[in-house]
Amino acid sequence: MHRSEHASAGRDHSVSSGTTTQKTISYQSAGVDIDAGDRAVEALKPSIKKTIRPEVVGGIGGFAGLFALDTEKYRKPLLASSTDGVGTKLVIAQKLDIHDTVGIDLVAMVVDDLVVCGAEPLFLLDYIATGQVVPEKIADIGAGIADGCRYAGCSLIGGEIAEHPGVMKPDDYDISATGVGVVEADQLLGPERVKAGDIAIAMRASGLHSNGFSLVREALFGVGKLDLGTVVPEFGNQRTLGEELLTPTHIYAKDCLELAKECDVHAFAHITGGGLAGNLVRSLPEGLQIEVDRGTWTPNPVFDMVQRTGGIGIEEMERTFNMGVGMVAIVAPDQVDRSLAVLTARHVEAWTIGEVTEGGAGVKLAGDYLTAG
Repeated sequence: MHRSEHASAGRDHSVSSGTTTQKTISYQSAGVDIDAGDRAVEALKPSIKKTIRPEVVGGIGGFAGLFALDTEKYRKPLLASSTDGVGTKLVIAQKLDIHDTVGIDLVAMVVDDLVVCGAEPLFLLDYIATGQVVPEKIADIGAGIADGCRYAGCSLIGGEIAEHPGVMKPDDYDISATGVGVVEADQLLGPERVKAGDIAIAMRASGLHSNGFSLVREALFGVGKLDLGTVVPEFGNQRTLGEELLTPTHIYAKDCLELAKECDVHAFAHITGGGLAGNLVRSLPEGLQIEVDRGTWTPNPVFDMVQRTGGIGIEEMERTFNMGVGMVAIVAPDQVDRSLAVLTARHVEAWTIGEVTEGGAGVKLAGDYLTAG
């Protein structure tokens, strides 16, 4: 369960040898503060408790997280697992000293990969590595992770806080997580279910999500010399560039599960690194294709800002960023209206972007994006 990486605390002390006194070193003098790690774990406990599902066994602080799979509920359960991180979006969080939103990003990157196959996210374990443990900062990160787990309906049952002095700068940190979900074998979603005539439905992204931030930082701060505190009118509500960049990744897990429950869904595609074409193709069987109509949506304003400021070509933009589409559902043709109604009821902006056809392979992006206004 959540703990620091250290087994016991050391203290500086002196050893007398004849007339000389030799000062020995300790874990703390080497840069690892066990007490700070313990305080960080204690600060995380209230957030973790809010995520606990009935299947969680035991409390917080053991060596392993336990989760009792309800064998009476499932006939032939398949366990699904996924692991991911947030990437260099953390640089923005560290510069702004805002640390809770990236915890939501972390959960989204894991659970929305799980749900692609139809799996319900059950539990998640996280890993936080930092140059120096600051309990308040760790608590903020953990609170964001806990919020993300609540949005996804899964439990945060364990993790690790590792202090790496001399390897990482004191203010630096990195986070990752592994999630586990479950799906009935006969309800497994994927390319083998997709047929010609199926319709692709896009779900709006909340922004950049958590991919491509190395290119974002080069475009906006390397080329554009912009400031994170700059108010950008296109973002609305006096929103700064920093606030927009830290917009948390939308978590689609519950939306997708509800859609699969109510409608005949054949596959999902989580649009992350590789963009729309690079991820949607992973949900298509050989011999079938989708021509995506760019003219059905306008990308979020932040994409235009990144492209214009950095002078980036459209092909590079589309293979790096989601361009406003965070998740795609591929549904039976007679399920389109019902699917859109389910997503609308869940306050997810959704629209059709293309049809699965024979006579080709892969994903083609056609037409021009709608312009704002």
